[in-house]
Amino acid sequence: MIRRHALLLLAILGVLVAIVAIIFDNWPAVTQPPVIQPPNAPYTSYVSGAGLVEASSRNLAIGTPVPGIVKNIDVKVGDYVKAGDILFEIDDRDLQAQLLTATAKVKEAAASLQKPMHRLNNAENLRQRDPGAMSVQDLTDLRDETAQAEASLELAKAQVEQIKVEIDRRIVRAPIAGNILQLRMRPGEYVEGGSVVAPAILMGDDAKLHVRVDIDENEAWRVRPGAEATAFVRGNPDLKIALEFEYLEPYVIPKTALTGQSTERTDRRVLQVIYGFTRGDQPVYVGQQLDIYVQASPVSSERSRAGR
Repeated sequence: MIRRHALLLLAILGVLVAIVAIIFDNWPAVTQPPVIQPPNAPYTSYVSGAGLVEASSRNLAIGTPVPGIVKNIDVKVGDYVKAGDILFEIDDRDLQAQLLTATAKVKEAAASLQKPMHRLNNAENLRQRDPGAMSVQDLTDLRDETAQAEASLELAKAQVEQIKVEIDRRIVRAPIAGNILQLRMRPGEYVEGGSVVAPAILMGDDAKLHVRVDIDENEAWRVRPGAEATAFVRGNPDLKIALEFEYLEPYVIPKTALTGQSTERTDRRVLQVIYGFTRGDQPVYVGQQLDIYVQASPVSSERSRAGR
């Protein structure tokens, strides 16, 4: 009898636990507000996109035309350089040794030229006094010998100039005026020549910054040249920047910055619109992403206009 009552109590207790569990599972969860509030769109009708900050001159990836060991680095991050200023130098001791040898060969060729020139001058002076003292063939041979010696001297000088050009190629100079944004090498390191994934130096003119905005291809038709735009600094929606339209690139490209969401198409394409602004004291840096809102007409008015 007691056992039967115990089983009944356990069954009732189990039912009560199940009811409580169901009630708690269906209880509306308390949603926590986001740590950082998203920015409020400044326009009633707009197109939004992510914008990447870059220098107004574009971010220039500086490399070296020839591989080698870094001898000197003449700049540091944050330096302002003028066009033509030296950025870094590649070890050129092998070329300096070749230059010594080539310079000596120029002197040797110049000395070798003196003998045929003297002989030719004497022969021409002698023939002027006595035309029969030397045959035309002998005089022609002397002239050919002198021309050959002159050609050897010019060749030696050209080799010196060629080595000097190669030495100058190992001195990398700034193509434009701007700031050093990134430095990826140190003295003594080996750098590859030509195009590399990580450039030795990244520089650009950041007196004025540009924002490269990715507009989804589905909304690209709503974007008009000269449209107003506002940028919001991520992490602080109170920091907003009025942008000036620069230009748009009329070539739709594949989107490179993906969010990683499973619903996002990896083959999506974007129209890139470039806006500019003067940084001033704004805490914005090259390479930073901003949230961009571009003013656009309502979809309904755009479609009605297109249907006319």
